[in-house]
Amino acid sequence: MASRTPLTLDQLRRYAVARTLFPATTLDAAVARLGFVQADPIRAPARAQDLTLRHRVLDYREGELARRYPSLAIEEGYFINYGFLPRARYALLLPRAPRRRRTPRVRRHAEALLAYVRERGVVHPREVDAHFAHGTVRNYWGGSSSATTHLLEALHYEGALRVVARERGIRLYGSYDAEPPARDAATRRAQLDALVDLVVHNYAPLPRLSLSGLVHRIRFRTPARVGELRAAVARARDRLDHVRLDGVDWYFPQGDAPETAPEPEPERVRLLAPFDPLVWDRRRFELLWGWAYRFEAYTPAPKRKLGYYALPLLFGDRVIGWANVSTKAGRLDCQIGFVERRPRSPRFTRGLEAELAALRAFLGTEEPEPASDPP
Repeated sequence: MASRTPLTLDQLRRYAVARTLFPATTLDAAVARLGFVQADPIRAPARAQDLTLRHRVLDYREGELARRYPSLAIEEGYFINYGFLPRARYALLLPRAPRRRRTPRVRRHAEALLAYVRERGVVHPREVDAHFAHGTVRNYWGGSSSATTHLLEALHYEGALRVVARERGIRLYGSYDAEPPARDAATRRAQLDALVDLVVHNYAPLPRLSLSGLVHRIRFRTPARVGELRAAVARARDRLDHVRLDGVDWYFPQGDAPETAPEPEPERVRLLAPFDPLVWDRRRFELLWGWAYRFEAYTPAPKRKLGYYALPLLFGDRVIGWANVSTKAGRLDCQIGFVERRPRSPRFTRGLEAELAALRAFLGTEEPEPASDPP
């Protein structure tokens, strides 16, 4: 494990911002550079994957990932969460064992369903349900789901199916032939290390506890056993660079030079998705910016402090507040809150105006009413 020259918190913040908010590029290149883009179905004012990509893709528009997905070399599926990965990295996760043991009857259904998908090429869950009519099952939230839809999702998770496209937000499935799992220990270790490196690549710099926690989330997504993941964390700590700051060990890829990260653009303001790599790890967020951000979409309204879908507000290399953004009658409505107070600098005002203009272009909305702050 390589230990670096001590860094300041300012340098670490600049490094975190610069390594993930790279200059805007093409959609293919942005997904490849990120390595993983988390997805979420909530639109407030757009889905998380679109809010993440708009900062990293030239002239990106809402829904562009879904529209172009069939022509891109990426896969939709499960990593540490649900999202999008370059195809080669997605293959490292497969095949997976079923989440729960299947009865002989369900195994027969699964085999018949796979045969049907291979015969048809691409299927809609409604079409499959009409063909098999398997009834309903209890879903994760305690409600009722179509058994065939549930089985399609399970086979997708395992690597027997892939998402080919979406139709009005509904997944269309095709067959997927995952490579057989590696049998020799050296290959298994190398594949697991590659997945750990993907985690670090996407979320560095990572505090020690966050590194361990993120890697152990992979246990739900790969054939790896808990013991193998513990060993993978130990190997990662040995090969990654790290620095100790105020009693916290921070890890990042070998060869990175956090101390050389560029100064942020002085007028740049960005509204970030709640699952953007820069803000996803709440432990890291609080260490870097000194306040606790919370995603409150599933918090009862009376208990919310920031709002239903608060977007962290980045000014330069500081997250200084949040915004709740919605569209009303084709116009953008933006309610902004600040951790301390609104910056008095004209640079902030110009930066915020530019960010709201970019957000309107991304959403295709009309000119909004002026942005307002909560009382």
